[in-house]
Amino acid sequence: MYLYRFEVISQSEVIPVVVAASTDEQAFQLVEVELEKYFLKQPDVDEISLYEKKKIRSGNGFVLYDRETILNT
Repeated sequence: MYLYRFEVISQSEVIPVVVAASTDEQAFQLVEVELEKYFLKQPDVDEISLYEKKKIRSGNGFVLYDRETILNT
């Protein structure tokens, strides 16, 4: 099982999404599911990018820092 950090770009806005999945394909599908659950009206998604992937172990995690995104690195 892996912990995935995605960045979803929608109308020049970056939306961070973190999911746990067994495969990359499943992770991308879960991103779309989580977007549907979070937003009342699903945003127009321009791009879904895998930003980080880590094997799930005790103590693993991600820091979601506003200034560190695909759009401004």
